Amino acid sequence: MEQTNDQHITLHGFNNLTKSLSFNMYDICYTKTKAEREAYIEYIDEQYNAERLTSILKNVSEIIGAHVLNVAQQDYVPQGASVTFLVSEGPVVEVPTESYEESPGPLPENVVLQLDKSHITVHTYPEYHPDEEISTFRADIDVSTCGEISPLKALNYLIRSFDTDLMTIDYRVRGFTRDIHGYKLFIDHDISSIQNYIPEEIKELFHMIDVNVYQDNIFHTKCKRRQFDLNNYLFGYTKDKLTPAEQLEITERLQLEMDEIYYGKNIIRH
Repeated sequence: MEQTNDQHITLHGFNNLTKSLSFNMYDICYTKTKAEREAYIEYIDEQYNAERLTSILKNVSEIIGAHVLNVAQQDYVPQGASVTFLVSEGPVVEVPTESYEESPGPLPENVVLQLDKSHITVHTYPEYHPDEEISTFRADIDVSTCGEISPLKALNYLIRSFDTDLMTIDYRVRGFTRDIHGYKLFIDHDISSIQNYIPEEIKELFHMIDVNVYQDNIFHTKCKRRQFDLNNYLFGYTKDKLTPAEQLEITERLQLEMDEIYYGKNIIRH
């Protein structure tokens, strides 16, 4: 049984709609010296190594009700890590009504849902600017499922798993499934915005912009933290070690970096 617009629809065969969630987070740091940059990258590699990322993806699997079939993980030299999960579902006797509600998903201790065959991947990308003394770290997580509920139910947990300055979130429903009369269904649930799957206390921390293509079932939300405290972007010391002029210059560099990522374009410097 499927639920669309509060009505139960009997499907012809398996629900083969593919629902894909892409969650991208960024961390930004001012690293003045080569030693600071190397220390930052070493710290990031330790914080987000393959072992910890595997633990995060295991919790995602639990939240979406998936059974892990295979895990591949790799820490790279000189930096970065990747983890890939291949998962499958258990039997779904009845579609949970709450699966279709636009609301934040559960945390790992509250999981009762089941999903179809899917894969979950994460890749990390530490990097630095060649001459602007800015280092960045990006983690890309993709949750792709076929079946009864949206992987957006894992979004609440993913956001809480990373202390991030910027997030880019994409959700898309691909393909079609059929009812018993052969009528194609290109989506099996109502959705107006990814933001509806993010808790209010988290939304209060970020500026958010939606770019949605409703007719193609494509949804995009980007987020930038509202409050800026320079101490959160210095590695190994605090802003009281800097002159007011240095604080202003570093703040401008960091905010420019964040704005370029948030708006997805290079900004002309004056």
